[in-house]
Amino acid sequence: MLTNAPALHELGIAELAEAIRTRAVSPVAVVEACLARIARHDGALNSFLTIDAAGAREAAAAAEAEIAAGRYRGPFHGIPFALKDNIDTAGLRTTSHSKVEAETVPDTDADVTARLRQAGGILLGKTATFEFAIGGPAWDLPWPPARNPWNPDHLPGGSSSGSGAALAARFVPAAIGTDTGGSVRWPAAVCGVVALKPTYGLISRRGVAPNTYSLDHCGPMTRSVRDCALMLQAIAGHDPLDPSSADHPIPDYAAALSGEIAGLRIGVVRGWYAGEAMPEVTAAVDAAVAQLGALGADVVPVDLGDLQPYIDCKTLISTAELYTVHAKELKTRPGDFSRKLRQRVLAGALLRAEDYLNALRWRTELARKLMAPFATCDLLVTAGWLATADRVVQGEAGPEVQDFMSSPRLVTMPFSLAGLPALNLPCGFSAAGLPISLQIAGPPFAEGLVLRCGDAYQRATDWHSRMPILQEAA
Repeated sequence: MLTNAPALHELGIAELAEAIRTRAVSPVAVVEACLARIARHDGALNSFLTIDAAGAREAAAAAEAEIAAGRYRGPFHGIPFALKDNIDTAGLRTTSHSKVEAETVPDTDADVTARLRQAGGILLGKTATFEFAIGGPAWDLPWPPARNPWNPDHLPGGSSSGSGAALAARFVPAAIGTDTGGSVRWPAAVCGVVALKPTYGLISRRGVAPNTYSLDHCGPMTRSVRDCALMLQAIAGHDPLDPSSADHPIPDYAAALSGEIAGLRIGVVRGWYAGEAMPEVTAAVDAAVAQLGALGADVVPVDLGDLQPYIDCKTLISTAELYTVHAKELKTRPGDFSRKLRQRVLAGALLRAEDYLNALRWRTELARKLMAPFATCDLLVTAGWLATADRVVQGEAGPEVQDFMSSPRLVTMPFSLAGLPALNLPCGFSAAGLPISLQIAGPPFAEGLVLRCGDAYQRATDWHSRMPILQEAA
């Protein structure tokens, strides 16, 4: 067994994989360490909606036996993970954090679930989200919203709230979220972890509750960029049963992490955060950009105009598609949805087909504008989020937070609209001890290059290795 080493729950995928491969650590011990930490602390954070302790223990014992018999599957074998609760799990409820689906138990796994199991991963449970990945944070649902491990008086972002919180709290080394306009990257930004929104179609969404079908992505969430590359390897690939799935070659993402970015030309979209973000965010992101330059990258300014058109276009498309997805239940059982979801979705009933089609045309124009810098730049960087974690505020209708569609402005949305790979990773902390994030984006299917840049930054910094001090659960 490991000696003079961090506790098992502190280890990431890469460290656990080597220990499990060499049989220095048993998957059973890793799962027990994670379950014990969840039991001790998650009552204060609400990151999980469902824990499958029996299933996790059974899978861990099976993994241990396979590895002992010489049937090691690769670096995800024996690794515990969590799934956002809008992703199907055979025999285990998938609620989308909604009363509407509170008793839904799928018959089959989502493609991403199946791939993680096939890689030897061990599902610990399902994590909190905004209702149907849009209506939150809301307190008028069967389960409360998740809290931020760095300070439970703050929120963990969304809509992959529980996945971000569980990672930061060291409940799991890996999680899956979904991202339509920033829903893996916002929690990563304010929880101090790593998340990748991949190229549209790189990861199948079959078996995932739709939000905005033309913009939805699944994405890996981890505590380091190296771990993100290992998890992406397990879940990327063509799914012939998903019509949006891209049939594109899958490289060795971990092999791309050379630690070298000298000579890369990186465009800095400073206009999207300077003057818009909290001053502490601007300072931290500027320092991260300077670090990339110190590592040998050719850092150049890029002007992509105002953020607002990207946000407005995405909001129009999402509002139309969201209403279409939920129209039947909104008409027949509106009281079973949260007030927050109704506020955000019902406007879709007023949109015309002309509005939707014009928004799709506008999307094409904006995507072309966003792609233009890649003619001369390898990557783009900007802030990962424009503020630190929102504080929970007691309002007349219960705890509320300012509407995420308006403030802070969503610096994540342009890359969602264009379907480009975008990585959020920690780059500092505020004076109040809350995480700050950098965002690195690339052209289609350049995940390897994006991850290479993020990994080089993490080799030179230690922001990602810092841990919150957790409260005991009541």
